[in-house]
Amino acid sequence: MQKLRYSWSGIAAFLLMLCSNLVLAIDNPDAPDLIAEFDTREKPLITAIEKSTNTTSDYAVLYSSYLKFLDKELNTVYKTLYTKLPEDRQKQLKASQVSWLKYRDLEFAFIDSTWTNKNFGTSSGISRGQYKASLVRDRVIQLMHYAKTF
Repeated sequence: MQKLRYSWSGIAAFLLMLCSNLVLAIDNPDAPDLIAEFDTREKPLITAIEKSTNTTSDYAVLYSSYLKFLDKELNTVYKTLYTKLPEDRQKQLKASQVSWLKYRDLEFAFIDSTWTNKNFGTSSGISRGQYKASLVRDRVIQLMHYAKTF
């Protein structure tokens, strides 16, 4: 029979690994469920896009409306989060958002120049709308998660 040898560092590493799954970000349980509220507001727009069987120009109108909605949501949640943060964190959030907006603009330019009628046919407009909306929606959700912790 072979003896097992354990080192304190090995045991500590094992215990840390076990406990790391128990340590998660803790949301403020009293905070409103911003994401559920957002999902409710967003649902009619998503449903309209999903049920549309019209032309690609109709999809462009639907995605344009959805992007306007997402932009409004982004501004609202940004302001909500900003007011909850201490001053030094407000500056960091502002810098982060300015960088994210630059990233978004560059990403939109990439999407517009890549998913063209020439490269992807008439469905390119639908793809452009989906990709742009997904990008902005992800940022809205991210900021909502941040805001929920305060």
